[in-house]
Amino acid sequence: MRIAIVAESFLPLMNGVTHSILRVLEYLQERGDEVLVIAPSTQDAEAPGEVYGAHVHRLPSVPLAGYTNVRVAMGGVSRVKRILADYAPDVVHLASPFVLGWRAAQAAHQLGIPTVAVYQTEVPGYAGRYGVPFLENWAWARVENIHLLASRTLAPSSFALNQLRGRGIPRVEMWRRGVDTRRFSPDKRDAGWRGTVAPAGERIIGYVGRLAVEKQVQDLAALSGVPGTRLVIVGDGPQRQALEEALPDAVFTGFLGGEELARAVASFDLFVHPGEFETFCQTIQEAMASGVPVVATGRGGPLDLVENSRTGWLYEPGDLASLRSRVLDLMGDDAKRRAFAAAAHASVQGRTWSALGAELVRHYQAVLAAGVPRTSRTTRTTRQGAAL
Repeated sequence: MRIAIVAESFLPLMNGVTHSILRVLEYLQERGDEVLVIAPSTQDAEAPGEVYGAHVHRLPSVPLAGYTNVRVAMGGVSRVKRILADYAPDVVHLASPFVLGWRAAQAAHQLGIPTVAVYQTEVPGYAGRYGVPFLENWAWARVENIHLLASRTLAPSSFALNQLRGRGIPRVEMWRRGVDTRRFSPDKRDAGWRGTVAPAGERIIGYVGRLAVEKQVQDLAALSGVPGTRLVIVGDGPQRQALEEALPDAVFTGFLGGEELARAVASFDLFVHPGEFETFCQTIQEAMASGVPVVATGRGGPLDLVENSRTGWLYEPGDLASLRSRVLDLMGDDAKRRAFAAAAHASVQGRTWSALGAELVRHYQAVLAAGVPRTSRTTRTTRQGAAL
């Protein structure tokens, strides 16, 4: 097949969207497909022009205010349309579309090219966290317009699937995420690494992810003073300095990748994730593959991943007393924690990226067979009536 992947973010920025794209590119290369990635430009001179055999076409971009390593592609629909017309893909894959993805959705529709839109980021939910709740309606209108145009939308969890269907989005199917169970494994647990972050032999409560407002890492202050434990924060982002001040007893490792990340995660005793806006939450799945039980907020993707009283605990969003009590429950009972860890590890076996890649290709083939759908409704507007 000939596939164009339009990426809202891509290398060198590593996040959940980039990680998923890389695994898809790896699978498509193994199949022998031809792939073009369209992504925002970067100031990193060493950013690759080709990844897993796919050429990367960079569009001029500007940094996002307050989050300078995230860049937003500039230009209009016509520029994207020219690129797609020249490349002539069989299908366009929209990876977490919002700005560049909206232009690509319109361009592909005008060219009669089927699109698969992968819903991966709950952008409207971020508005309140960033102090601009009045933008939430506008953001939802943008998301809805993109997915109304898409030939098929893929949601990563039952929560996201129901959320989109509840907003009237048609043609929504489930497509979860794979996990590399060879890389993320209990075998990577490292006593030496544990000694560097918890030299007094404390049990380790770990978090992995971006240090940004929407991840709600500051909620982990509720775990201050849990006896015999050390909080370890893996990741980087615009909130790092503020979080270091808010969590003075925590160890901040900065960004870790590859085997360093796998070793760190396997060396945790418990994984915590307080974010309420996760459409899936890949880091939870990686922790479980590493044999680490999880305590997470009971909203979004974690609802599908964490089974209460078996692989971990879920707590009501905002109930930080419950977060603390769930952590105390597992950190105070070694036998229970080990049982949860074994169940967590077993629960993710078989969720390979190869299997998920094959499923994605079937979605591509389905939209190719069906052709480009007619939109059933006109473009939605905000309450103020401004067309997007």
